[in-house]
Amino acid sequence: MIRVVLPHHLRTLAKVEGEVRLEVGGPVTQRSILDSLEAAYPVLRGTIRDHGTLERRAFVRFFACEQDMSLESPDAALPDEVATGKKPFMIVGAMAGG
Repeated sequence: MIRVVLPHHLRTLAKVEGEVRLEVGGPVTQRSILDSLEAAYPVLRGTIRDHGTLERRAFVRFFACEQDMSLESPDAALPDEVATGKKPFMIVGAMAGG
């Protein structure tokens, strides 16, 4: 069981509280987690990844085991701690401004 932490606005949109728990078939990657998340919560489609390209939106970041995974390949295997559910995969809304 994979644990996913969503930012507040996406939890509100998906109508969930706390962590989301997902079953992910096959290797645990950013892509497989996001595919499972969007299948379980279709309202999130297009909020984390672009509808057409499926690329990460500019102001969304991904973290696993306290490491920024945002620029890693979406098909790269995530750490075992995330794959086994010991640690969550975090989706974070990035801050911008000046």
